[in-house]
Amino acid sequence: MFAYEIGSGRPVVLLHGFGLDHRSLLPLEPVFERSGRWRRIYLDMPGATGSPANGLGSTQEVAEAVAGEIRARVGDEPFAVLGNSFGGMIARYVAHELRSQVLGLATVAGVFVARHDRRTVPARTVLRREPGIVPLLGAELDEYRADAVVESVDDARVFLEYVLPGVRAADQPALERIAERYSLDREPEDAHPEPFTQPALHITGRQDDVVGYSDAWSRDGHYPRASFAVLDAAGHNLLNEQRDLCAALITDWLRRIVSAVPEDLRPSGTG
Repeated sequence: MFAYEIGSGRPVVLLHGFGLDHRSLLPLEPVFERSGRWRRIYLDMPGATGSPANGLGSTQEVAEAVAGEIRARVGDEPFAVLGNSFGGMIARYVAHELRSQVLGLATVAGVFVARHDRRTVPARTVLRREPGIVPLLGAELDEYRADAVVESVDDARVFLEYVLPGVRAADQPALERIAERYSLDREPEDAHPEPFTQPALHITGRQDDVVGYSDAWSRDGHYPRASFAVLDAAGHNLLNEQRDLCAALITDWLRRIVSAVPEDLRPSGTG
């Protein structure tokens, strides 16, 4: 499984959305650069650009493969994990299966209910159109607008540089196989019902008509050390539409992780 690694220090594993690759999360780099020494491990999950699916045909198999890859890369070392969208579902699995060495869990527009027909989502709402993106995006306009709630030229540029390359390079037959068995065998919170007491963060979008926000919030009792945030003017693309708020929340999550770790085990450069 391909991984793009940056920096040194405590590992933090970053897991992208369905049909994307690790590049979609690279805009988070400034957050980690400002937050002390963290070894960022951006994985391309099976079916993404750098990682052949090798016959995998379900989300459960993907989750198990990702957990195995993390074990191979970090060994027994404690690590944090952050997942976006589909990657949020995988991150929840990893955090519960490897709980004894997990420093913290974060999901950004994470999948909490796998089946689309069982999700609670708001009606599709677009809060701002931006005519300036039309010549910029050209033939890619419809793909960008499929998720956009607050359009902007800056967001469109991020889409072209960091999101679209992963979409174009994905293994579509593999993704179709996995999509047919999109649910985990059991939800992590049900398979491991004891409360998850490490620092956690769940960021959701008020206008996210893909995964919604209330399904994540229904798990609040399972995460006594979690910050839950629902951001207005934010859809499924909230990581870019509300970049500054997401950056602040993730920075706070990293600080809470460091505070929960004994001082002699903290990443260098942190308080």
